[in-house]
Amino acid sequence: MADQKLISFDLRADFGFFKKPDYNDGILLSYNMIHKPALLGILGAIIGLEGYSKKGEFPQYYQRLKDLSIGIEPLNHEKGNFQKTTVKYTNTVGYANDDGNLLIEEMMLVKPAYRCYVLLDLAVEDHNKLYDYLKRGQAEYIPYLGKNEFQASWLNDDGESTFREYDFNAFKPGQDFGLRTVFIKSNPIKNEQVLVKISFRSRTVFNEATFSYFERLPVHFHESLIQYHLYDMAYTDYVLSSESTITNLLQIEDSIGSKTVVQLF
Repeated sequence: MADQKLISFDLRADFGFFKKPDYNDGILLSYNMIHKPALLGILGAIIGLEGYSKKGEFPQYYQRLKDLSIGIEPLNHEKGNFQKTTVKYTNTVGYANDDGNLLIEEMMLVKPAYRCYVLLDLAVEDHNKLYDYLKRGQAEYIPYLGKNEFQASWLNDDGESTFREYDFNAFKPGQDFGLRTVFIKSNPIKNEQVLVKISFRSRTVFNEATFSYFERLPVHFHESLIQYHLYDMAYTDYVLSSESTITNLLQIEDSIGSKTVVQLF
C-alpha cells in the first residue's frame, strides 16, 4: 500500500478511432469511449513496450500491464458522447487492390479527451517507469488514439503535464454519491439511482439528472480466443444510491482537497 500511487492524466487528440472489430460492412465504426486495452497500449507506448509482433500472441504491453487498475472519465463531452464524422478514402497499397480499388469509409471521433486514472505500484519496475514518464511528460513511442495519424498528448495548452496525484481510500457507499468515471453496469441504472424529488414549497428539484450513457466496451481479452471481452458500461450524472451495488469504488482527494468517487477496473 505504501508504494501505491493513484494518478491521473488528461489524454486528448484532434481525432480518435477505436475500431469495433465486429462490424465492417461498408464502414469502419469506432467505440465512443477509450477502452482499457487501448489505454494499456498507450501506456505501453509511453514506456517503450512492444506492440503486436506475432499472430496468436498477446503484445508485450498487454502481457506486462494487463493487471493495471484504470478508470476513465470523458472530458468536454456532450452527455458522454463525442462528436463524430466520417471520411472516405482509397487504399492504394498494392496488396490491398488485387481485386480492384479498396474504398474505405471510416468513422472518427472529433476532439476526444479523457481523464485517465491509473493505480500504480511503484515496487513494480514498469509502474515506476510509468509514474516517472507521465509526470515528466515523456514517452518512448508517440502515443496515438487508435491510428498513427491521431497523435495524442497529455500536456495542456501551455505545454505542461496534466499529471495529478491523489490520496485515496476504498469507498463503501454509506450515503448517496456521484460517480466521476465510466463504470461497469451490473444492474439497471434505475435500480442504482436516487429518485428525483421536487419541493413545491421551495420550487426546488433535488437529484436532477440530465443523461445516462451506455456502451459495451472491451475490458480484457479472452485468453484463448484472443478477442475482446466486452462489458456493459455506463456513465451518468445521476446521484447514485447508498444501496448501490457498484463495486471497486475509490474516494479520491486531490491536492486542493477536492473529493470525488471513481471506479477502477
